[in-house]
Amino acid sequence: MGMNLKKAVAAGAAAALGMTLAACGGGDSDGPGGKSEATASKGGTLYYLQAFPFEAADPQRIYYGVQLANWRRVLYRGLVAFPMSEDPEVANTPVADLATDTGTASEGGKVWKFTLKDGVKWEDGSDVTCEDVQYGTSRVFANDVIIGGPNYTLSYIDVEDYPGPYKATAEQQAAFEDAVSCEGKTVTFRFNKPWADFPQAAAGMMMVDPYKEASDEGDKGKWNVLSNGPYKVEGGVWDKDKGATLVRNDQYDVKTDKPEELRLALPDVIEWQINNSDTAGELFNDRLIKNSGNDQYAITNARVSPPQFPKITGEVEKRYLNVLSPYNSYLVPNAKRITDVKVKKALAVSLNLNGYVKALGGERTAAPAETIVNPGVSGSQDNPAFAEDNNNDGDPAAAKALLAEAGVKTPYPIKLSYPKTPTADKAMAIIKEGWDAAGFKVTLDGLQDTYYDVAATPNKDSDVLWAGWGADWPSMSTVLPPLFDSRPNFSDATCGNDYGCYQSDAFEALVDESANASTVEDQVAKLQDADKVLGEEFAYMPLEITKFNWLFGSKVTGFTTTAASSAYPELGLIGVETK
Repeated sequence: MGMNLKKAVAAGAAAALGMTLAACGGGDSDGPGGKSEATASKGGTLYYLQAFPFEAADPQRIYYGVQLANWRRVLYRGLVAFPMSEDPEVANTPVADLATDTGTASEGGKVWKFTLKDGVKWEDGSDVTCEDVQYGTSRVFANDVIIGGPNYTLSYIDVEDYPGPYKATAEQQAAFEDAVSCEGKTVTFRFNKPWADFPQAAAGMMMVDPYKEASDEGDKGKWNVLSNGPYKVEGGVWDKDKGATLVRNDQYDVKTDKPEELRLALPDVIEWQINNSDTAGELFNDRLIKNSGNDQYAITNARVSPPQFPKITGEVEKRYLNVLSPYNSYLVPNAKRITDVKVKKALAVSLNLNGYVKALGGERTAAPAETIVNPGVSGSQDNPAFAEDNNNDGDPAAAKALLAEAGVKTPYPIKLSYPKTPTADKAMAIIKEGWDAAGFKVTLDGLQDTYYDVAATPNKDSDVLWAGWGADWPSMSTVLPPLFDSRPNFSDATCGNDYGCYQSDAFEALVDESANASTVEDQVAKLQDADKVLGEEFAYMPLEITKFNWLFGSKVTGFTTTAASSAYPELGLIGVETK
């Protein structure tokens, strides 16, 4: 996700490399195991076991994918939301939530209007108003106070020099309220450029969620929770290190909601328990394997680790699910050091992707990718440059021929940089073996804490670098431009997320056309063409789609994942057996 890349990588793609950081995050089931078949019913207590702390409970500061997805189901409703369908296309299409519809666009996508439903209340009994949406949107601009969350709105909302509601002058505040205006229950967003996929952004992020001004304590309130969803936090404050007990919100009116699409709210209580020790994830899954006591009613967002795979047999396998995640890994050639496209193509042609995936842990851990765009993203399709590459085994002979055509001296030296872990060392050794056989001479450069600093540096001596990414919402606009558009990435000090320091006028022209598209369909078509340009120039080489492995207790009902849940447990469908 386009948050701090370290977090996005740690959450998904890097997990396949054996990294231990925890961060943000559906997928179709793609392996052994099955969904919970027990009959869903209301009532009981669900235990939610979490192996890392969140960074905030404030909606405008939330950026972890799993938190965004889960809390949309239980605590914070948005103007629109992604439905709980297991069909990715359906799950990636927003439906109305707090609003009466999914928004009305005008002026070529530069203006969006939403009208709030009647009867939606905060847990304190007050109405959720247009002014709450306006105020919540304004808070993102106070990026010296409201830190850590997505800030896309800063570059879209048609207002200049607005510091947010805490420091704004009357004139500045009036300018913002012209850009995000209220008329009764209708909020109007005025952007400085088209935003075709704004409903997707509003569904996937919480940057335009309502926030009640009277309850705002700024940074002091980062752990306060004022719910407008079916549950509330007992005591009103989330404990960063312990979690919280979620109980039913008596001010929530199901008649204002679409429970079958957005949130069934089955358990009476959700005991959200956090243990952020280094071994918590493994311990949680060991408990679910044993399946005793309250753990029979438990789920976890800690993924099963490869050493635990042999334990997934017999009865346990019935409580196991293996799914594609929203995260892709890829390699980027350093455009400042490798300038001949035939050399880049030779690297791609001789990439032993099947061996690489096997070294990561096999089919339970990852699946070979044919594009950098995750299949959970609308418009994803195989990139023609990588769609037919010898069944992903690599072809050293064909690569040697390309190097000969390029007229370069062999063995051609390559320094391959990546975040060092034992698993990554094994996987990169497989890549080295294939490339060495093709006429390259590869030096493996495994780095630890300094990796991301080195990767972004313009004058680095790496020839090829590893990277990982997950979309902020299921749009190609949150994948290709953030990673390969030089304009927002480049400065004297950094190449930003464009680790290969790639620049292409043809690619950037298509990005501009996509940004000015008035419909999502036109936007997608332009970005599909942009991905083809990247493939033709071998600006990247796709590696794998990371897989998630989940266990759940025997008395859990409705366990599944969806694209809307970022392939984490779909909390809106999950319940427990009741006596």
